[in-house]
Amino acid sequence: MRFGMKSLAILAVAALAANAANAAGDAAKGEKVFKKCKACHKVGPKAKNAVGPVLNGVIGRTAGTYEGYKYGKSLKAAGEAGLVWTEEEVVKWLENPKQYLKDRLGDSKAKTKMTYKLKKEADRVNVAAYLATLSE
Repeated sequence: MRFGMKSLAILAVAALAANAANAAGDAAKGEKVFKKCKACHKVGPKAKNAVGPVLNGVIGRTAGTYEGYKYGKSLKAAGEAGLVWTEEEVVKWLENPKQYLKDRLGDSKAKTKMTYKLKKEADRVNVAAYLATLSE
């Protein structure tokens, strides 16, 4: 079978679109996975800081800036260096928060209070999609 340049370009665009669609998370599934996070993080209209900060409106927020929560030095430094939480950054963070900060800051001594890791990439993507639905 012979493909012209136009056909190859169309196939490439279709493949990229399919890949992007697969990368999008499922917020409903993420809400279920988020039950694991509720021991430390609260969401919703009456949410208050707990072991971790409130996560309403976290997508789009500068890291280490939720009012009233006492963040560690490394997370504050990441925010001061320009880290803004996007769904993509949250997915990376949830894989291994401590390693994420070490890599992000280029500091082998960087620390975080968050020790929990979500092992499955689908769970991380879905939780990030769920968090994106939560406004301040």
